[in-house]
Amino acid sequence: MIADEQAQIVTFALGADQFASDVQGVERVLRYQPPRPIPNVPAWVAGVIDYGGRVVPVVDLRARFGLASQAATGAERVLVFDVAGEWIATVVDSVLDVSVLRDGELEPPPTLFRGLAGDYLRGIIRRRGQLIVVLDAARLLSSIERLELLAASDEGAPAHVAAGV
Repeated sequence: MIADEQAQIVTFALGADQFASDVQGVERVLRYQPPRPIPNVPAWVAGVIDYGGRVVPVVDLRARFGLASQAATGAERVLVFDVAGEWIATVVDSVLDVSVLRDGELEPPPTLFRGLAGDYLRGIIRRRGQLIVVLDAARLLSSIERLELLAASDEGAPAHVAAGV
């Protein structure tokens, strides 16, 4: 858990903004490859990828957070998160580092962050003059959104993956 004195976080960028998440929830960091598009999903769902024999939904965090899109740089990565035994991938502009989160470094999010955004914000840390928003990957999607994504992933799976072959 992130409150642990020895917790580690993975820090990543979306444009000029920095975000982080508990490294324990990260299954893998992959080089970016365009996901397979899926019809009838929210605009922030980039599609699905085949990873580890599973069809994994891919969330474009830029779109999810309402940030402007930008041209590819080659530094983009896909973070695959393990959320309650299911894998959900996110597209980020770059992965910056993995570091120790020191005890007392995490500040709670401002009280004005309520609703959905407040649900997935774990807190904020200050490093090298930057504010880094720490996300709770397990709460990035509501349970309804997660179920919709998993259903869409099954629909978009190549036949051999959907059949478990």
